[in-house]
Amino acid sequence: MKRVWLFSGLLVLGSCAHQLNRNIVYPETRKDLHVIDDYFGVKVADPYRWLEDDNSAETRAWVEAENRVTFNYLDQIPYRPLIRQRLEEIWNVPKYSVPFRKKGRTFFFKNDGLQNQSVLYIQRAEDEEPTILLDPNTFSEDGTVALKGVYISHDGSYLGYSISSGGSDWQEFYVLELDTQQPLKDHLKWAKFSGMSWYGDGFFYNRFPEPKPGEELTDVNQNSAIYYHQLGHDQAEDTLIFRDPEHPRRSPWVDVTEDEQYLILYQSKGTHGTSLAFKKLADPGSDFIPVISDFEEEHAIITTDGKYLIAWTTLGAPKKRVVRIDPEHPDPANWVTIIPEAEDVLESVTTAGGMLFGHYLHHASSRIRVFDLQGVEQEEVKLPGLGVVNGFSGNREDHDVFYSFTSFTTPPQIYRYDWKTHQSELERKTEIDFNPDDYLVDEAFPISRDGTRLHLFIVRRKDVPLDGTNPTLLYGYGGFNISLKPYFSTSNLILLEQGGIYALANLRGGGEYGEEWHRAGMLDKKQNVFDDFIAAAEYLIQNKYTSPEKLAIRGGSNGGLLIGAVVNQRPDLFRVAFPAVGVMDMLRYHKFTIGWAWAVEYGSSDDQEQFATLYQYSPLHNIRADQNYPAILITTADHDDRVVPAHSFKYAATLQDTYHGPNPILIRVETRAGHGAGKPTSKIIAEMADIWSFMFYNMGVDYHHPR
Repeated sequence: MKRVWLFSGLLVLGSCAHQLNRNIVYPETRKDLHVIDDYFGVKVADPYRWLEDDNSAETRAWVEAENRVTFNYLDQIPYRPLIRQRLEEIWNVPKYSVPFRKKGRTFFFKNDGLQNQSVLYIQRAEDEEPTILLDPNTFSEDGTVALKGVYISHDGSYLGYSISSGGSDWQEFYVLELDTQQPLKDHLKWAKFSGMSWYGDGFFYNRFPEPKPGEELTDVNQNSAIYYHQLGHDQAEDTLIFRDPEHPRRSPWVDVTEDEQYLILYQSKGTHGTSLAFKKLADPGSDFIPVISDFEEEHAIITTDGKYLIAWTTLGAPKKRVVRIDPEHPDPANWVTIIPEAEDVLESVTTAGGMLFGHYLHHASSRIRVFDLQGVEQEEVKLPGLGVVNGFSGNREDHDVFYSFTSFTTPPQIYRYDWKTHQSELERKTEIDFNPDDYLVDEAFPISRDGTRLHLFIVRRKDVPLDGTNPTLLYGYGGFNISLKPYFSTSNLILLEQGGIYALANLRGGGEYGEEWHRAGMLDKKQNVFDDFIAAAEYLIQNKYTSPEKLAIRGGSNGGLLIGAVVNQRPDLFRVAFPAVGVMDMLRYHKFTIGWAWAVEYGSSDDQEQFATLYQYSPLHNIRADQNYPAILITTADHDDRVVPAHSFKYAATLQDTYHGPNPILIRVETRAGHGAGKPTSKIIAEMADIWSFMFYNMGVDYHHPR
């Protein structure tokens, strides 16, 4: 054996793990050596191209064979049932969302504990008991049809809602009449990445053309258009509001201001950079008035103040500022800054009761500053500690507002905040079987390869010694301006209770420090993200939190790309790796569903210079036979129509064919699930039990139920 067991009593377990790994027989995967692409004179083989067809019988048979191997392996891990039992125990507590109001009614989601989907409740008055409004658990027997979004009309008469099936991004829209709670006949299909923006007796939304049968989960998503649907009418009668046929891969979406004066139109070329336009709804025949058309920065309308539009923008402010726009003179030269850019990044701005709530990030933790509509600061809200806040959103007539607070060691708590008294009152807290006082959170600032100072959260039990023996999971993302923040994770208690360590790295490419931080991990600077993650891993090892024999890494989607890249570049640092729903084929990602929209972040193999960059780090194309890879469990799902499962299929097949070392290379393909949103509780628990079991088993760490 190549590794030394650092925990007593584990020699037998280690030997069994070695035997189990050695006995894996992977399915035979056909290679088509004739599939070769020419990228600007560079010949690139793609022998598993056939796995891109997820409708073929051959692909389905391959998935079934791979799952048999994976679950046969997992079934033999002796403490896997104990981990699942513990997950169910700590998951089985009531959980609540942040409440929201409309016209005297309060709405919130609640999950009794192990319900597959959270239930929407309505409370008609503060002294009345809440009642169930929508129970998504009745949508399907297995809980795989999820409630995607809810949208209440401005007058409080109707509840619009969208559902998704099997984890797909496709949405179907329905409407309830709230007084009677009776469904209307309205049923809309083929919406994706769309909300419902109410106006009058209908709503605006965006939809795509209906895909061909069998291509719903893989066909390129383009030619999205904005429609208005009037209640009581068939979808075929919806009014076309906006379409841009000359630019089929621009994504439009709209929003109606709370006072229903303006329809705001946004467009993007991808996942970064928006245009901004508006039209006055009192003049429905009028054209949209452009405000910003260059797609270079980000902008969003927050609310209105009399005749003015209030917006946040990154124009001239990489960490965002808030401006007042005169609709009669909307050119940016005429904008008036009312909240200037600050040292901390302004992540978002919400509004309620005629106030603006600035959600700032300080080293990825929330700070809430309250302003009036003229930008005059009223106060900074006192929060319970370093953590994450959601909420502070409501209506103009509200005198208070709800928000939630959570941290690595604090399960979600719901507060009611009154900005007149400046007081927060605890409404609800999540009671979980663990003692937060037993744990601590370290903040560290590793230095990346080029000298950039990073930020790293490290969570552990107070009595854990820093001797390099602790099983540790390092999580990262690093892309699309998305910030990783200190959320509470019920699942992570499995690791922490065992004396393990959870680390969360804030990498370039994310949004934790503003747009410049984001751009430092985009396009030809993507290698910075991988260097940052490697630096975080080295910090954990050098400071004796863990060792390469006890370090696991995990990331999903763009984070799955991250994991695939770093195990190619530094496999010596990691014992276990979990690339989830990852973007693994950087040369063909843009050919499926909405993948083309990521080219503003990654670049495209259609461009010669960008091809060279992508080819240099693409996880699929940099797998090498001369490297000893860590134990890898790849996870994906059959209904993922955002990062199609072909990425993971081809990556797994290539690794299994290329790597012949002692560590397992397995793929777990979930059924009736997608990219992650809407996944039922039962599937989440099952997947996390498999992940923790695989990690502990391949580290030689035994698991003991804490009770």
